[in-house]
Amino acid sequence: MARLKFICDFDRCIDCNGCSVACDSGHELPLAVRRRRVYTFNEGIPGKQFSASIACMHCKDAPCAQVCPVDCFYIRDDGIVLHDKDTCIACGYCLYACPFGAPQFDKNGSGIFATKGVMDKCTMCAGGPDETHSSKEHHKYGQNRIAEGKVPLCAAMCSTKALIVGDAQEVDKIYSDRVKLRGYNLGNLSTPDDEASDYPLTSIMFG
Repeated sequence: MARLKFICDFDRCIDCNGCSVACDSGHELPLAVRRRRVYTFNEGIPGKQFSASIACMHCKDAPCAQVCPVDCFYIRDDGIVLHDKDTCIACGYCLYACPFGAPQFDKNGSGIFATKGVMDKCTMCAGGPDETHSSKEHHKYGQNRIAEGKVPLCAAMCSTKALIVGDAQEVDKIYSDRVKLRGYNLGNLSTPDDEASDYPLTSIMFG
C-alpha cells in the first residue's frame, strides 16, 4: 500500500491560518485543542522570514508510540499514526516525547478544578479505530475524509497549495518539480519506503 505524506512548502505558505481554522471547525475541536498550527520563523528579518503549517508528522518510527505505557497508538499500512482514545490514560508521555508538540490535551471541567482529558492530535483526517463513519468515530476523532478518497481538510483549504498530501513518491515529485522551477538544488527529496528510521512521514521543506 502506498504511504501517505504531507509537505508544507515554505515558499507558498502565507500565514493565513486557513488550514488551522479548517481543521478546528471541520472536526469541531474543543477550544483547548489545536491539531494544526502555523508558525512564523525569523519574524521581522527581511528576506529570512517564513511560515510553516505544523501538525503531527506521522513518523515512521513514532516516538509517541514508543513511550505510551498503554499502547494506545497504532500505525496504519499507509503510514498514518492514530491512537485509541478509549485506551489513552492522559499520562502526557507522548507530549514529552514528540519533538513537534503534536499531542494536545483537552480539559474536563473548568477553572482550578479542571482535569486533563485524553490526548487528541492530527489524524490526517483518517478517523480512528471505531467503525468508519460511525457517530462514535466522528464524535471522538472528527471527519474521516481519507475513507472517502478526499484529501485532509487543511490541504483542501490551502489556497496557495502550500500543503500537499498524497502518495509519498508523488508528493516528493511535485515538490521536486517546484524546487527545479525555482532554480534550487536540494538533491533527492524522497525517502526509501524500506528505510528504518524515525524520518517523519510528514516533511516540512525549505523552498
